[in-house]
Amino acid sequence: MELFIDTANLNEIEEASTWGYIKGVTTNPSLIAKEGLTQEEVINKIVKLIDGPISAEVTCNNDVDLMLEQAHKLYEINKKNIVIKLPINEEGLKICHQLSKENIPTNLTLCFSANQALLAMEAGATYVSPFLGRLDDIGENSFQLIQEIVAIKRNYQYQTKIICASIRNPLHVKNSAVLGADIATVPYKILLKLKQHHLTDSGLVTFEKDALKTAQLNK
Repeated sequence: MELFIDTANLNEIEEASTWGYIKGVTTNPSLIAKEGLTQEEVINKIVKLIDGPISAEVTCNNDVDLMLEQAHKLYEINKKNIVIKLPINEEGLKICHQLSKENIPTNLTLCFSANQALLAMEAGATYVSPFLGRLDDIGENSFQLIQEIVAIKRNYQYQTKIICASIRNPLHVKNSAVLGADIATVPYKILLKLKQHHLTDSGLVTFEKDALKTAQLNK
C-alpha cells in the first residue's frame, strides 16, 4: 500500500519528501485555506517537492462548465503529476467521465458508501477516496466500507485505485493496508506516529548502553 501525505503545508511536504516512502500528496480547499496562498500558488510549489500524484480539487461545485474550466487550468500546472479532485455528485461524475476520455487523472472524493465508489469506478475515476474518520464520527463502520469497496474492485477488475482518506489514527492506516486498499493519505502528525513504538525506544536505549560498554572494553 502506498502512502500519501494529506496536507497543503509546504514545510511538512518538504520534510516528508526526504523520508523515502511518501509517494504523493492530497490537498483540499480547507487545507489550502490554512496556508494563506492561492490554490495555484500552493500546487505550483508542491509539484516541485514531490514527484508523484498531487490531488488538486476543483472548488466551483455544481457548475459543470466552470468545474471543467478549473480542472483544465489545474492540470496545466503539471501534466505529469496533477490529479483532478472532484466530489462524488452528479456534476463531479459527469466531469470525471469527460476527463477520463481526455486521459486526465481524477480523484473522486467525499465517498461515504460503496454505491458511490461503484459509480466513481464506472465513470472512469483514477482514484476514489472513501473517508474513514468522518464515518466513525457518526457511528458507522468505516472498515466495513473499505472491505466492500475492495470487494467491488476485485469482483469486476476495476482499475480505480482506492485512497483511504480522513485518517485519524495509526489503526486507520494499518486496517487500510490489511483490507487491501491501494493507498492511504495520511496527515503529517499521524505519519510521525506510524514510526513510533515504545519497545523500539527502550530497545535503542539498551543498545546504546551496551555499545558504550563494548567501546570501553576495546580501549
